[in-house]
Amino acid sequence: MMKPALLALGLALGLAGCATTWETAYEQLDPAQAAGWRVAAVEVAVPETLTTSDKNSYLPDFDIVWHGEPAGDRRAQATAILKEGIEKGSAGQRGRTPVRIVATLSQFHAITPVVRERLQNSGVHNIHYTVQVFDARSGAALSEPQPIKAEFPALVGRAADAAEARGLTQRVQIVDQIAAVTQNWLGRGTDPRGSFQRRGR
Repeated sequence: MMKPALLALGLALGLAGCATTWETAYEQLDPAQAAGWRVAAVEVAVPETLTTSDKNSYLPDFDIVWHGEPAGDRRAQATAILKEGIEKGSAGQRGRTPVRIVATLSQFHAITPVVRERLQNSGVHNIHYTVQVFDARSGAALSEPQPIKAEFPALVGRAADAAEARGLTQRVQIVDQIAAVTQNWLGRGTDPRGSFQRRGR
């Protein structure tokens, strides 16, 4: 049987050796339609079927992997981050029609401490969710459910330390990524869509 230390080393080498293509991807809504909306509420659902763990490993195979805040309810933490990001990105909507944005999380996979500390040029934050807009008064759907990938390279090593010293924690970075995606999904701001190659899960 392979010893745990050798197994961990093998996983690290596997992670370090294979670059995968990642992306920020979604279909932008009609900007003219979205301009008429004012966001009255943001609701986030995290299905109980999503798996989660605080295991600090190189390749944790779970739906929710989050070590950027003290130990606690990781589903609740992921919910709060996604909600804050969508609220921040949709804050500029000044239309007359009040709407609800409803998001359902499917994956919240940030890097673990061991990846941040021991690997270079590796690590991806991959956040996946489905989002839909409803009229806040009538409940009518104003958009179709749409899957969103909000993937971006994670900072590791000294770059991560320097970012945190400036207040750019992993939580801040993820909120900002979701905000940028939301803003452009609604037809405003810089388009963050695109793909990149990076070693990660």
